[in-house]
Amino acid sequence: MQYDFIIVGAGSAGCVLTRRLVEQQFSVLLLEAGPKDSHPWIHVPIGYGKTMFDYRVNWGYTTESDPGINSRRMYWPRGKVLGGSSSINGLIYVRGQPEDYNAWARAGCTGWAYHDVLPYFRKAENHIRGADAYHGVSGPLTVSDIGESHPLCDAFIESGQAVGIPRNDDFNGASQEGIGYFQLTTRNGYRCSTARAYLKPVQGRTNLTIATGAQCLNVELENGRVTGVRYRQRDTIYTARAAREVIVAAGAINTPQILELSGIGPKAKLSEHCITLVRQSDAVGENLRDHLQTRLIYRCTDRITTNDDLNNPLRKLRIGLRYITSRSGPLAVGINQAGGFMHSRPDVARPDIQFHFGTLSSDSPGSPVHRFPGFTLSACQLHPRSTGSVHIQSPDPERYPAIHPNYLSNDHDIDVLVDGLKLARRLAITEPLSRYIVEEYAPGPHHMSDDSLRDFIRDDATTIFHPCGTCRMGSDQDSVVDPELRVRGVPGLRLADASIMPDIPSGNTNAPVVMIGEKAADLILDAHLAKATSRVA
Repeated sequence: MQYDFIIVGAGSAGCVLTRRLVEQQFSVLLLEAGPKDSHPWIHVPIGYGKTMFDYRVNWGYTTESDPGINSRRMYWPRGKVLGGSSSINGLIYVRGQPEDYNAWARAGCTGWAYHDVLPYFRKAENHIRGADAYHGVSGPLTVSDIGESHPLCDAFIESGQAVGIPRNDDFNGASQEGIGYFQLTTRNGYRCSTARAYLKPVQGRTNLTIATGAQCLNVELENGRVTGVRYRQRDTIYTARAAREVIVAAGAINTPQILELSGIGPKAKLSEHCITLVRQSDAVGENLRDHLQTRLIYRCTDRITTNDDLNNPLRKLRIGLRYITSRSGPLAVGINQAGGFMHSRPDVARPDIQFHFGTLSSDSPGSPVHRFPGFTLSACQLHPRSTGSVHIQSPDPERYPAIHPNYLSNDHDIDVLVDGLKLARRLAITEPLSRYIVEEYAPGPHHMSDDSLRDFIRDDATTIFHPCGTCRMGSDQDSVVDPELRVRGVPGLRLADASIMPDIPSGNTNAPVVMIGEKAADLILDAHLAKATSRVA
C-alpha cells in the first residue's frame, strides 16, 4: 500500500488537509481510529451532551490526580470519529485575538502572525453574513449566527452593557472584546464538522482511501526518514508507505503519544519503556495548555430555561417537533449561546476572561439538567501560565498516555479566575439579569471571600476542553516542529493539529485548528508542487 501522503487523524485539521491534498490529485490515505460519523447525535447541535460520554465516538481520557485542583482527576472528552473533536464539540466558532498570533511570530514562528493567518481563517469560511475584511464565503466550513434570541441571553448582554462592557456582534471581527451572541459551526440546523464540510465532498475520489477503526501504532523510518506508518484495523496490523510525507494530525494527546511510540521524544522517557531512540526531542509531550472554567449556576424566576424544556414531556416533544420541522429551537443552537471577552482588571492589556452563558444548568458538563429552572454563567481564564505534560505510560499503543495538566500550579491563574467570578457576580446583580434570579445555586452565598472562592475553584473548576501545545512550534532547536510544521531531525514527517500551538489562543480552539489545517496544506503543497514543477521543467 503506497500513497503520496498518509494523514493520521481525521479530525479538525486532518479533514482539512485531506481535502486540499486530494484536490491537487495527490493520493492520500487517511487513518482514523474511530468510526464513521454516523452517530445521529453528532449532527444535532445540542447532541454533544450525548456524545461527551459515548466511548464509541470519544477517547474518554482521564487526567492523572492533579494537586492544583485538590488531587481530582479530570475527564477529558476528545473526538474519536470522522471529524474528530469537531464532531463532538460545543460548535462555538472563535478565532482568538490578533495578539495571540503576533506573539507566536515574535516567539519564532515565522509566518504565523495575525496578518499571515487571517487569510486562512477567511479561506476556510462560508459565513452566512457574507464576505468582508474578516470573513470569507467560498470556504467549506459554514459559520452561522444563532437564529433567534433568548430573553436570558438578552438580559445577560444588557447587564454587561450596563456595567460598561461593549456589545460585540462579531467576536471574530475587528475586535474580540465585548459581550454578545456566539457564532456557531452549523449549517441549516445541523452541525458542520470538518468531516461534513471538508471530507464528505471528496470521499468518493479514487485518489482518497479512508480507513476508519484504524489506530496508528507508530511511524516507520528508513535511514532516518519517515517512510510510512503501522496501524491496526480490527485484528490486523498493516504497514502503509508514503512516497512524499506522513502528516500526524491526531491531536494534543495522541500526537505526542505516536511520536514517543515511534522513538521521537525525551530520551529518559523512551528508555523507561525500552523504546529505541530515533530522535531526542525533550519538548515532545511538554508545554500542555488548557482552559479551566468555573461555573456559576443560578435558579431562574421563570420557567423559560432549557431545563424546563427537557424536564417537561410536552415541552420536550414540542422542541423535538420544532427541530424536525424547521431545524430551529434549542436543539439547533447547542448549549452555550451567548458569551463575552473582557478584562479581569482595568490594568490588564487585553481581555483575559471569557464568559460562556447557557440557558440550562447541571451538576457537571454533560450530566442531566437540574429539575429546577436554571442557567449557567462560566468564567474561563484565557491565558493560563500553568503548563503540564502528556507522556506514554507503556509501549502498548492501546494504553492511554498519562495526562498531567498541572492546573493552577501558577498562582496567577487562580487569581484571574477569582476576579472572573467576581465580575460574573457583578453581572448577575445588575438589571435586567438580576430580575431573573431567585438565588445563586453555586458557588452560593457561603463562598464570598477571596480565600473561599479559591477553595471553590480548586474543588469545582473543570476543563473547557481546549488541550494544546504538546509538540510546540518554534525556530529554536528545542521546539518539536519548525514554522513549516516539519518535525526537527525527522525528514518526511510533519504535524498539523493543536499540539503545535506554542501558546493557547484566546478562546475556543476549534477554529484555530481548522486554520492550522489550511495553512499546513499550503505549506505542503508549496513544497511538493514546486518539486513536481521543477522535475517537469
